[in-house]
Amino acid sequence: MKKNLTLLFFICLFSAFGQNKPKAPNGLKITYLKNSNGKPVENQDPILVFTNENETVVTSERISSGKGVFPFEQTLIIRPKNRLVQVANLSATKTTATTDSVSIAKQSFETTNDTKTILGYKCRKAKTVINSNTIELWYTDELKLKGAPSVLGQNLGLVLEMIRNGNSVVVASKIEKLKNINPSQLIPNTGNNVDALTYRDLLWKSRFTTISVFENEVINFSDGSKSNDSILRFANGTIILRKIKFPEIKSGSQVFVDLQEQSNGDAYDRTGSVFVIPTDEKTSFMDGLQNGAKTLPVYENGNGKKYQGVVRTDNYSPLLELMRFFTPFGIKQYNHIELKDKKWHEIVPYRQDISELYSALSNKELWVGTFIGNYDKGGHKISMHITIHNEEGQSVKNTFALPLFNTTNIMEMAEQEYATMFNHENGLEVTFTLNKDVKNAKLRYTTTGHGGWENGDEFVQKKNTILLDEKEAFAFIPWRQDCGSYRLFNPASGNFPNGLSSSDYSRSNWCPGMVTNPNLIELGDLKAGKHTIRIKIPQGAPEGSSFSAWNVSGVLIGN
Repeated sequence: MKKNLTLLFFICLFSAFGQNKPKAPNGLKITYLKNSNGKPVENQDPILVFTNENETVVTSERISSGKGVFPFEQTLIIRPKNRLVQVANLSATKTTATTDSVSIAKQSFETTNDTKTILGYKCRKAKTVINSNTIELWYTDELKLKGAPSVLGQNLGLVLEMIRNGNSVVVASKIEKLKNINPSQLIPNTGNNVDALTYRDLLWKSRFTTISVFENEVINFSDGSKSNDSILRFANGTIILRKIKFPEIKSGSQVFVDLQEQSNGDAYDRTGSVFVIPTDEKTSFMDGLQNGAKTLPVYENGNGKKYQGVVRTDNYSPLLELMRFFTPFGIKQYNHIELKDKKWHEIVPYRQDISELYSALSNKELWVGTFIGNYDKGGHKISMHITIHNEEGQSVKNTFALPLFNTTNIMEMAEQEYATMFNHENGLEVTFTLNKDVKNAKLRYTTTGHGGWENGDEFVQKKNTILLDEKEAFAFIPWRQDCGSYRLFNPASGNFPNGLSSSDYSRSNWCPGMVTNPNLIELGDLKAGKHTIRIKIPQGAPEGSSFSAWNVSGVLIGN
């Protein structure tokens, strides 16, 4: 009897050990939430991880329910081979994917003795550094399955919390045990498999709208420059235009102009402008392009000259300038000029945020143009596009844009007068009428001084004064002292006995190879009715055949 009791004791003991030994579930579904600086991220889409012994899928709640916003991405890990498959749904009809069998196996971590409990499971901490970011991963082995809310840490165990730089946290909020799960079936279409670089490029570009305007177009001075079905050319080829249909641009979107330029023969620094031709009035700048500068409304200020098409009138709207840029001295074409320790760049990239002008573009068909003033048959070669980036939860207060003046004589090669009106005390004056009150009004003011000799306004600091209804609204000296930063764009820049190159010299708000940023000048709330803006600049006097001029453009924006 005693022998039987001893045997029964050992049977119960081993049975108890068997009951306490954790059994790996067939599968798991883990929900993760994001926190930033100690607060939950608003309107977030929770991360979902489905995992079993062989596979893990990283997706999200919206994607899993069929409500994902394009583009969206899902990740599949096939564990026996450490294979990583990333799948991107770029649109409702376009999917792409890439496969990697190296990156997961190459991950390395510093494990620590630190522990804490998350959702009832004991976790250990591992650390790593990715692109100068410190990442802490808290993982558990108690569930006998592996997985993580990102690619990182998939082989550690089941990662229940990720902390980046101590303030950005992804933490498991719920763990559900599943009787049966096949994660790979959650991504039925893996799309066209491409290399990783192509995949990332396709995914990135699908996140915004790209409007191609010009591709490798020449802007030169030649009688042989002719228009075609898509590109119009004026002023002997120094102006090119293309009609663009803009989509609806949501309030809060970010809008950018991107332009690339190379010399195609011209060795000099030139004024460039990207613009649209407003069509809100009876007369537009297109009339001047087609019929000559003299057909545009004339502005006179008492100095004896006539300036065509520079200010707004009751039936004319001037050019709306999107971006002012300046070509360097001969980039690409003159890269054969050798200087020790100078490796010339091949192309100039210009990029400017024009989001404050979105209302003037949204859902409109407009002529978009680019001008580069030059007298060279080879001229310059450009490519340009406009990108529109939706910004969730953001809004732009200005919902209206009214072009008021633009003195840049983009028809320079078709006899449009240079902007020398600032040699008179009246300067430039425009009177305009507002049909409604405008709140939080600003003047988007772009200014650059020109006169390329020692005493010319290009190299002399001159105060710009802006008056609203004859009261000073703003005054400043537009000046750039960083022109030497662009030396490697300027292979043909002249070198002087003092060791400087022409492109090094500070200038009146521009440098060869750069964009000139506009000033956003606060004007306050404006009542409906007539208003006047006047620009005063102490323009320098001519010397011989040399003279100074100021290219200024102004757009009234507000709500």
